[in-house]
Amino acid sequence: MTAVSTIPPFERFYLEQREIVFGFLCRRMARDAAEDAFQETFLRALRAYDRLEHGDYLRAWVLTIAARIAIDTGRRTRPAAHELPELPVVDGRPAYAQIEHLADGLPPTERAAVVLRYAYDLAYDDIATALGSSPEAARQAASSGIRRLRAKNDLTLGGRA
Repeated sequence: MTAVSTIPPFERFYLEQREIVFGFLCRRMARDAAEDAFQETFLRALRAYDRLEHGDYLRAWVLTIAARIAIDTGRRTRPAAHELPELPVVDGRPAYAQIEHLADGLPPTERAAVVLRYAYDLAYDDIATALGSSPEAARQAASSGIRRLRAKNDLTLGGRA
């Protein structure tokens, strides 16, 4: 028979988990949003705490609550496409026109990430909003696009650096 661990008092649980939960939320969202999500996480945990059957996996349990709140917050606060900032036009040419001959051969997501990052100089958070993804996915798409462009350029130059 497996031993079931007891549930510690909520105060001790909070003290043991607060730094881990806050760090987790800060990596997933802006600090202000993370602070709000942190409070919501422990409020939900407190409401459900007396219904727990055992004290196993408390960290995983509270991180699951935090992750769901982060996802819900991201869904609620994601701006619509018409709310994106107006991007400046330099010398009468849109920024995309400056690199379109390079980016045209890329897959759509990579092309968009490369153009938004390197032609418009947007932050990965803004690119993620435009693409409907996470900042990490936006960074990965831009990185993959640049790697493809470098590989293509290396082939067209005959492998010369």
